[in-house]
Amino acid sequence: MPEGTNRKHHNTVEGSAHVRNGVKRLFFALISIMLEILALAVIFTGFIQFMPWLVVVIRILGALIVLGIFSQNKTASLKMPWIMLIMAVPLTGVTLYLLIGLDKNTRKMRERYEAIDSMLMCMARGDTETRQDLRRADPAGASLAAYLHSYAGAPLFRDTKVTYYPEASEGLEAQLEDLAKAQKFIFMEYHAIEDSVSFHRIEEVLVERVKHGVEVRLFYDDIGSIGFITTDFVRRMEAKGIRCRVFNPFAPGINIFLNNRDHRKITVIDGKVGFTGGYNLADEYFNVTHPYGYWKDTGIRLEGPAVQSLGSMFLEMWNAVRDNDKDDRDFSAYLPDPEPQEGAQGFVQPYADSPIDDEHVGEEVYISIVEGAQDYVWFVTPYLIITDEMRHALSLAAKRGVDVRVVTPGIPDKKLVYSVTRSYYNGLVSNGVRIFEYTPGFCHCKMSVSDDRVATCGTINLDYRSLYHHFENGCVLYGNEAVMAIRKDFEEIMAVSREVTDTYRYGRSAFLRLGQLLLRLAAPLL
Repeated sequence: MPEGTNRKHHNTVEGSAHVRNGVKRLFFALISIMLEILALAVIFTGFIQFMPWLVVVIRILGALIVLGIFSQNKTASLKMPWIMLIMAVPLTGVTLYLLIGLDKNTRKMRERYEAIDSMLMCMARGDTETRQDLRRADPAGASLAAYLHSYAGAPLFRDTKVTYYPEASEGLEAQLEDLAKAQKFIFMEYHAIEDSVSFHRIEEVLVERVKHGVEVRLFYDDIGSIGFITTDFVRRMEAKGIRCRVFNPFAPGINIFLNNRDHRKITVIDGKVGFTGGYNLADEYFNVTHPYGYWKDTGIRLEGPAVQSLGSMFLEMWNAVRDNDKDDRDFSAYLPDPEPQEGAQGFVQPYADSPIDDEHVGEEVYISIVEGAQDYVWFVTPYLIITDEMRHALSLAAKRGVDVRVVTPGIPDKKLVYSVTRSYYNGLVSNGVRIFEYTPGFCHCKMSVSDDRVATCGTINLDYRSLYHHFENGCVLYGNEAVMAIRKDFEEIMAVSREVTDTYRYGRSAFLRLGQLLLRLAAPLL
């Protein structure tokens, strides 16, 4: 980790040069959507001039929507902005809610996912004895493991070797080495893929493995990759023998399904080795380019029985993404029983989070870790946009005397979101939480560690989109060497970060406080 990385990096030519042709498609789609919203507003306004009773209808519809939102099984932090918007400006609020707030495709998606999950769950490994062993070693960890088993369908494993990579570039090198050894199949699922230097290294290995009869599947999110690849990417991959699918292609239209994106990062090789973490397959994650200073990201490698859970996550997304695809009917070939790894310590529990059910697994994991902390609990996240429940848990832990720390970026990738992140500082530091900003650049890793006994590494940010709107995945580590490796990395991160706790406890102007309050109000809608 460089100690003297210059903050000017985020204004380099590299920062503006990574825009690809896909941005044109995104820009066109956004303009089209804005025009559709404007057209609807004009149409409704015209109707109102000739049909005054339409105002009454809109207000009644708005009231019914408000009651529906109020009755939802969601946190008040998510419901109140929509309720206030609809009550303040009914026409605009109702229109926006019907367009982007109402998940119109959720029922069809839920049915597909439930059908796939029912088949995958029948093949899930895991036993009660393993959870009992964890309970004897770590009662608080066992409670979290029981929750994940019961409500996320996530088995608890032992005999799995875990390797932690404090830099994404180290994870990439290990991935390339393992990919080259693949004998049967390779699964790769990523939020963002950039058709550039880093992915070309991966592509070269994938093509070589295809020639040796290895089945290769590549799955990516359209919005996440839209600025990095062109529309012919899939055709090029398929021509080389790499099967490719795209999650939720983005296009203009009234029936857009914007909120739910695939934010997972998973690689599975022969069902024996798996990788996950915070990094995507784009150059900036590996510091090939430096659009926002030094990019800090992390990952883990699993070898052993727990890899099966990563394989199940991939198969879930691959088979449920669209109802007109030719899907798998036999999963057994892709979910083998990997050999237990000698010398593996502790317990491992990979888990997935889905926005199409009522269980907010990612947030519940973080809150459980905070509530179980006795000595310390530390988080690092690129975005800090949290619910009242999460803020209360962090604050209460600090009031109990727990050393609670949160690390955020020193150089933002999205300035508006960064302003929202900082708006949460005061409420946390006033209750004893310590806040650090990573000065070398942008920290994109999503991790926590507590009491030298439990840690998480995965794709889940401390923000609304990760906790409520995206398909995510993570991994809880209990009592193994990787927990201490993550703690050590936290210490190194904070050594090159500036603590801003006192800055945000005092000294904010009334104008700044007002602006931050408004941003906080709009945060769940971002």
